[in-house]
Parts: sequence; structure tokens; C-alpha cells
Amino acid sequence: MKPNVGKADKTLRLIVGAVIIAIGVFTQSWWGAIGIIPIFTATINWCPLYAPFGLSTTSKQKEA
Repeated sequence: MKPNVGKADKTLRLIVGAVIIAIGVFTQSWWGAIGIIPIFTATINWCPLYAPFGLSTTSKQKEA
């Protein structure tokens, strides 16, 4: 798996995941478990929804 989640995207996913989990905890709802998905994709630097479309938010480096 080639990384396709960049630094800004990773930070946003971690924040959104934490917020979703917090809302689930405060509302005592299992829907908060959905917050695990963005945290997981941020942790492994790969998003399965980006892969089929060839999308990537990683910075492109010039090859020497």
C-alpha cells in the first residue's frame, strides 16, 4: 500500500475521528465507533477510498 494521505489530511482525520468518538461517548451512542475509521486511515497513511481513483494528498517530491 502506497501512502496516499498527506500531513494536513492526516491531522484533519485525527481531529474529526476524535470529535466523532467524543460525540458518541457524550450521547451514549454506538455511532461514535465510526470515528475509528478516520483515525485508522490517518494512522496507516492510506485511504481505501482514494486508491481506486488514484487520489493522493501526499506531497510530490522531485526525483533526481
